[in-house]
Amino acid sequence: MDFVKIGEKIINIKKLHNTIDKIIEMRVNGFSQQETASKFKVDRSFISRLENIGEVRKGGNIAVIGFPIKNKDEIERLLKDYGIEFILLLSEKERLGIADKMTGAELFNMVMDIIAKIQSYDTIIFLGSDKRTNLIEAIFDKEVICVNIGHSPLTEDVYVKPELIVDILNTLRR
Repeated sequence: MDFVKIGEKIINIKKLHNTIDKIIEMRVNGFSQQETASKFKVDRSFISRLENIGEVRKGGNIAVIGFPIKNKDEIERLLKDYGIEFILLLSEKERLGIADKMTGAELFNMVMDIIAKIQSYDTIIFLGSDKRTNLIEAIFDKEVICVNIGHSPLTEDVYVKPELIVDILNTLRR
């Protein structure tokens, strides 16, 4: 649906997304916040706030979670080389094996412990299916970088390009 009703207003979501894309494109191409704001007849502070919403914070400590990862050993080595402290990568077999070995209560407690640990990190990188990425973004009030590796449900391991992870980590470390 391209239209939603908010109070008495009808909002064209597609137009809104296109306008935001054009604003970002102008800023990337070197236009000032004021020039961009004038073009779209908004306050300069709106452009600033829009950029703040999407800003990825640099530095800080990073946690990486992902499943089901085909080349998990390769990605783990890469992450360790970058000094990533919290790494939880699982193949599909490992992920299913965890659930098979625990009671529901034990599994729930383990998941809650992991969530509590991850909360102490500034940035979370999540590698997973489209539905899982939405869930992760909803759970954590941290900077979450989601890498969608496929459509849910994923039932087989997925190869993750190491270059993609390197690009993300280099961007965060600049």
